[in-house]
Amino acid sequence: MTLEDLGWNDQFAKEFKPYAKEGLTPARLIRDNKISYGALMADGEEREAIMSGKVYHDAECDAELPAVGDWVALDLSPEKEAVIRGRLTRQSCLSRKASGKSTEEQVIATNVDVVAVVTDPGPDLNLRRMERYFALIGRSKAHPVVLVNKADLFDEDDCREAADAIQALNPDADVHITSVVEGTALEALRSYLAPGKSITLIGSSGVGKSSVANQLLGEDYQWTDDVNELTGKGRHTTTARELIVLDDGGILIDNPGIREVHMWTDETTLRDRFADISKLAEQCKFHDCKHGTDKGCAIRAALERGDLDPARFEGFLKLDEEIATLLANRKKRQMTIERRTKRDKHSRAKKYQLRRDIDDEERYVK
Repeated sequence: MTLEDLGWNDQFAKEFKPYAKEGLTPARLIRDNKISYGALMADGEEREAIMSGKVYHDAECDAELPAVGDWVALDLSPEKEAVIRGRLTRQSCLSRKASGKSTEEQVIATNVDVVAVVTDPGPDLNLRRMERYFALIGRSKAHPVVLVNKADLFDEDDCREAADAIQALNPDADVHITSVVEGTALEALRSYLAPGKSITLIGSSGVGKSSVANQLLGEDYQWTDDVNELTGKGRHTTTARELIVLDDGGILIDNPGIREVHMWTDETTLRDRFADISKLAEQCKFHDCKHGTDKGCAIRAALERGDLDPARFEGFLKLDEEIATLLANRKKRQMTIERRTKRDKHSRAKKYQLRRDIDDEERYVK
């Protein structure tokens, strides 16, 4: 095994030079154990590693902390745990907004070349959710691939209709109709795998994602079972992110099933994913058109002619509103942090001045 087999390239090598001068070793994180990490090095050795205090404190948010897929600089010691002294700049990063009311970014996978969404042509198919996946993948800088899986359980016409609908959402995506049973899922993904190339699988629980991963691995690496009727989760499937180097070349980063696709992107990426709507908006009579009752609205005209799918436009508006809310909440949170920092500095300054006044008074008395 070489560094190149793990995804190393000239850009990483250039950035690592200062660390090399310090005697540090490059490694790629393959597992996050919450309090430590699994790090894989060029010779194939895996070391347990902990994060240095500097790496922790230099990170402005949790998303900047090391994650599965990251390249790091390791301080190796035969007697102690390896220590992560630095993280190299990510060349791609797939992330979403953390669940709940949080305004934090949750990293799904880093330094991946291909993001493959696994769905099916039946209950799991949701075009609005697929639009969200495409928006996140677009921001990540990875190539989008979709597997319309479980083709052996559905009519051929239903599979083709689902694939065509997904393809219409993103002409740049590669959409494949696959079946784990028939081996076509493995066949479709093999074309994207090569030494040093990383692919990550995402999708809901129960769509065959773990079965696809098992076929890539060539063994029953993960247990798979039926979907729980109450929770909608696959039993005994992926529960944590993990990077695995494949025997035939290539790298797989597997992820737990995603139930909610919370947006973590920007307005530019959104406009790119909905270029058709953006072009229509440019044709509106007024630049600040609200696309409602305003005169000369090109979008409303397209809806009335049937040239624009109302569901797609509604999905666009929902994503636009969600992103605007996210940005507003992040700005509000940043202002709160700045106020607290300013208040803490003022408080420390007052304590320092009080201490000086007391010292001066004591010296005067003496």
